[in-house]
Amino acid sequence: MFRARLTGELIRTLLTIEEVATIDLPPAPDVTTAEALDLTLADAPALNALAEDAPLIGIIDSGVNDHPFLADIVAGAIGVPADLGTADVWGHGTRVAGVAVFGDLRAQLAAGALQRGARICAAKVVNDRGDFDDRRLVPSQMREAITTLNLRFGCRIFVVALADRRRVFDGGKVGTWAATLDELARELDVVIIVSSGNRSPRGGNRLEQAVTEYPRYLLEDANRFFEPAGALNVITVGALAHGEGLDPDRAEDVGVRPITLLHEPAPFSRIGPGPGGATKPDVVEIGGTLIFDPIVARLRGGEDVGSAGVLTLYHSYLDRLFTAGSGTSYAAPRVAFSAAQILTRFPHASANLVRALIVGSAEIPQPAQERLQLLGVDATRAICGHGLVDLERAAFSDDARVTLYAEDELALDHFAVYRIPIPEAFQAGNGERCIRVTLAFDPPVRHTRTDYAGVGMSFRLIRGCQPDLIFEHYRKREQDDGPFPELAGRYNCNLVPGPQAREKGTVQSATVTFKRGIEDYGDSYYLVVRCESGWATHVDRQQFAVVIELLQKAEVQLYERVRQRLRLQA
Repeated sequence: MFRARLTGELIRTLLTIEEVATIDLPPAPDVTTAEALDLTLADAPALNALAEDAPLIGIIDSGVNDHPFLADIVAGAIGVPADLGTADVWGHGTRVAGVAVFGDLRAQLAAGALQRGARICAAKVVNDRGDFDDRRLVPSQMREAITTLNLRFGCRIFVVALADRRRVFDGGKVGTWAATLDELARELDVVIIVSSGNRSPRGGNRLEQAVTEYPRYLLEDANRFFEPAGALNVITVGALAHGEGLDPDRAEDVGVRPITLLHEPAPFSRIGPGPGGATKPDVVEIGGTLIFDPIVARLRGGEDVGSAGVLTLYHSYLDRLFTAGSGTSYAAPRVAFSAAQILTRFPHASANLVRALIVGSAEIPQPAQERLQLLGVDATRAICGHGLVDLERAAFSDDARVTLYAEDELALDHFAVYRIPIPEAFQAGNGERCIRVTLAFDPPVRHTRTDYAGVGMSFRLIRGCQPDLIFEHYRKREQDDGPFPELAGRYNCNLVPGPQAREKGTVQSATVTFKRGIEDYGDSYYLVVRCESGWATHVDRQQFAVVIELLQKAEVQLYERVRQRLRLQA
């Protein structure tokens, strides 16, 4: 391996030489992280103030210390059990809290500002070595920690960046820890965010195969996610890389090799699918990367080489303010940060609506799609879920993109029909335009059953059809009513992924794309949401949220036209 400065003509010549296997551009080094790790309190940017009613994020971890950037926004802390105390000796909880509060701390420091997005509260559930207490069962700890923070402080967003490393989900029954989180999400109407877990890359017998066998080893059976990431009513988060992970010194060393580029899957991120084939992880976020260093003969992450990881807060702040780390533990709190911004904008939103907005905003980045293309669509979904969260898309509409939402409930074995106004500007022309539908619900669960969820829900998007025909097609029919009227195939929008793939989960998202005029189908589409009973005979209604996004890729004032239609209807 060597580095050379060449013209394009010489590169073409090199490609004809049999002994040359690959040619690549040199890595782009990260200089921001090194500067941040040496930053002192006197040189740090000023902190923003937060309102007393700003959203709270509960950190269920090793505790959170009174870091200077956190001390004034910590609402409270508990130990579960109490004799664990609240001090973060292990350091993991403070690192998670740093990402939850600031989001992309590296970008903020590069911009010369520190903007906090949420307050925090904490429950210490692991000891100073990062182990769970032998005297308590983990599910009971989780129930006490989340319930207490919810009742005492009003916390509605929780991050659980912990896992049972002895329990890899094999596609069978869901564990009691996951089931407890699912129950709490439903009972308390809270958003619980969990990490998918980490694994040191395999794919061969030699260390460098972490580079040469990437990303195929992500699909190994041993790389399925840890308990409790299989929980259905929570948001499970995998990790994407923030770049190559090289600092200026190592970027000059031709022997040190990056594994990833920006927005490619992190080489340590564990994968789905979830129970019954449900899409898991739900989404991915930035979690850092690994680099191959032959000099020390190991893979190095952010804990070892700061540029390879996510920048966050250091628990022993008297020694230094910042540190870095690589793992899905840093991806999960990035989603919590987004959830907090959504609650800031919609303070009374249900957990289902927050989940629907987050998942509905997600898109698999182009670099990840290209890297995983040869592995297939199912593999891409198992690694990346619905994709990378787009906070602006989740929380706002703009001129060419309109987001509509509803929070509702349905009796079992009933359906609801929602009319979607389609303005003329969306119908006409041959430009590309999309409709995305996202449904989130929180069914009762039972970990002892193979059919884990006790209620099912689904949706269909209908166009060019009268509402009376839709109701007649979907309503429950008595014996004397005769056969139900069929809906012609042209009325049914071809949503991708299809029902067989999406209906296995409790957050379902699908998109239909049009590339030519759709004027023939009229100015109203209809979303049919159905609720199907299962084993949960003790419930008679199911709550849910649905989000519909209309996206016109041409420059069209879509938002204003939809708003005018809605005003006229009101």
